[in-house]
Amino acid sequence: MSEVIFNAEKNEAFREKAKALVAKMTLSEKCSQMLNWAPAIERLDIKAYNWWNEALHGVARAGVATVFPQAITMAGSFDEDLMEEVGDAIATEGRAKYNMQQQYGDTDIYKGLTFWSPNVNIFRDPRWGRGHETYGEDPYLTSRLGVRFINGLQGHDENHMKAAACAKHFAVHSGPEDLRHFFNAEVSKQDLYETYLPAFEACVKEAKVEAVMGAYNRTNGEPCCGSKTLLQDILRDDWGFEGHVTSDCWAIKDFYEGHKVVDGPLESVALAVNNGCDTNCGNLFSYLEEAVNKGLIKEETIDQALVRLFTTRYKLGIMADSEPTAFDEISYLEVDSPKMQELNRRVALESMVLLKNDGLLPLKKEKVSTIGVIGPNANNRRALVGNYEGTSSRYVTVLEGIQDYVGEDVRVLYSEGCHLCKDRVENLAVENDRISEVKGVCAASDVVICCLGLDSGLEGEEGDQGNQYASGDKPSLDLPGLQQQVLEAAVASGKPVILVLLAGSALAIGYANEHANAILYGGYPGAQGGAAIARILFGENCPEGKLPITFYGSLDEIPEFTDYSMKGRTYRYMQNKALYPFGYGLSYTSFALSETTMDRAADGSAVVRTTIENTGEYDGADVIQVYVKVERDNTPNPQLKAFKKVALKKGEKKTLELVLPPKAFGYFDEDANWIEVPQECTVYVGLAQPDARSEELTGHKAVVIR
Repeated sequence: MSEVIFNAEKNEAFREKAKALVAKMTLSEKCSQMLNWAPAIERLDIKAYNWWNEALHGVARAGVATVFPQAITMAGSFDEDLMEEVGDAIATEGRAKYNMQQQYGDTDIYKGLTFWSPNVNIFRDPRWGRGHETYGEDPYLTSRLGVRFINGLQGHDENHMKAAACAKHFAVHSGPEDLRHFFNAEVSKQDLYETYLPAFEACVKEAKVEAVMGAYNRTNGEPCCGSKTLLQDILRDDWGFEGHVTSDCWAIKDFYEGHKVVDGPLESVALAVNNGCDTNCGNLFSYLEEAVNKGLIKEETIDQALVRLFTTRYKLGIMADSEPTAFDEISYLEVDSPKMQELNRRVALESMVLLKNDGLLPLKKEKVSTIGVIGPNANNRRALVGNYEGTSSRYVTVLEGIQDYVGEDVRVLYSEGCHLCKDRVENLAVENDRISEVKGVCAASDVVICCLGLDSGLEGEEGDQGNQYASGDKPSLDLPGLQQQVLEAAVASGKPVILVLLAGSALAIGYANEHANAILYGGYPGAQGGAAIARILFGENCPEGKLPITFYGSLDEIPEFTDYSMKGRTYRYMQNKALYPFGYGLSYTSFALSETTMDRAADGSAVVRTTIENTGEYDGADVIQVYVKVERDNTPNPQLKAFKKVALKKGEKKTLELVLPPKAFGYFDEDANWIEVPQECTVYVGLAQPDARSEELTGHKAVVIR
């Protein structure tokens, strides 16, 4: 990874150009530029620009683009380099599409180079519908993947950014969706600094993210998009953030309609702008000029916001007087090209997690004549992609992937099995109208692949999909509809059963854990997901993903959804035994660590050295994971503090170094004071989390260093 983020002298030059441009504007012109749909100012040769674009896992909502696996699925790769490669690919397609759109004067929504991604909120509760937009439940993993995704998206050109990233939603935001417009997330200082802020801090300080988006909710009484604590004290004063802040969409309106902290629109826009919100997704900033005229906002505060916004546009090289950029000639032929599709398959292959295998997998084509593929996600394109997605030129569902892989050699039988969430497929039929077909397919098959789970119609953002149950959130962790009955029918057939689980969050699959022969968690694996799943099922590739979330046994094990205390949540604070732990994932091959040591440096950091060997029969990859436990009361369980994915041929071994910074050996007290206690820390080095359940599932214990 190149260390160059951006040329500081260029950055200052762009800021000066922005100041000069803003000085030429009337107040009315200035205020118009703080809306996400900033209109053209022809007399100053300023083009119209819409700040709203999305790139969570590919350029979204603007036609064809590579649809990579959803963010939560990519997090399962535990691969920082891969995340930067994906970010760079998305920026390439973003530039390709932008260059084409500009040729035809298209400046509509979703057509700019300011991408409101990544989502680095912490997936603290499995019910949260938007959790699949995140990188999971761990602040350290989220930080590392978020930083590298931003590096890829913004690029390493010294003169211009390739695209502008935006870390969202700042801060303490993770549901419930149906309460977000008036909800107050109450959080202790300790949890704030220990869990909810670290990823944002890394994105700002390390990745130099260009933008930050505020959240809908209040945090400790302050609406996030107008919070002095968050936007001024922490973001700009403590962290030194120099980019721009955008509101979430129509969030400023919530100040008076939902949160009721001010009386109306004028006070709302004043609260937002005076505390550092520079652009409004929505239309409430149309009141800005009136607010300035009434003395609620100083014009120099408007100027400051505009300088930030136009500096971004100059850094992107998209102003009329901008110098040419290295990205102006990127061809539209880059979009969803064969090269991009191959990268997409590789990302999916790296990200899927094998949760159980009694030896049935990998399948051998020559040993089966008929395969039954059943379930509502077997041929469901929506279960490939998650939300905030683009449009692929080709989708490969699980059914299609298996059919393509086995060709004419194996007969593939298919049944939808049941509706994803309703009690029948055909409205005029009786309940469970496909169950006889399920039984018939199972009876005629040598092995049964059950494709169950969720899609973005059942979990997602409020108002952004058709969840009839809970505004995008899950009401329970159970398989919805009749899916459990379909799984039980498959098991009752006596045939070997593989569960392929497509979902962006954890589900309570205890029955499958007890009765299925194998379980592959595919997440939302992207447009090429079915092809990747087939390659894993048939052993062309080893599964190598690790869980970025905890699979719980039931909802009874976690606190109320509205409780933002971290006590009892995620692997870092839970006391119960997980069904499948964070950091866990099986392989077809086996790996062993040896010669593991740790050397401490004078600056408080440490270097862990270990040798990993592929001791099995397949080429594969695994993730070395380093956890640190502060041996004091009221501190978290062992926490992930370093990781490295390594690919090895069978029989190959490599020696690797992983660096633990000084901050790996400390904790935040109740007042959020940082306390380093290197001599009171235990370090665990292994291929999974150092908990009893991981040891039970893998048969391996972590190396302990004190």
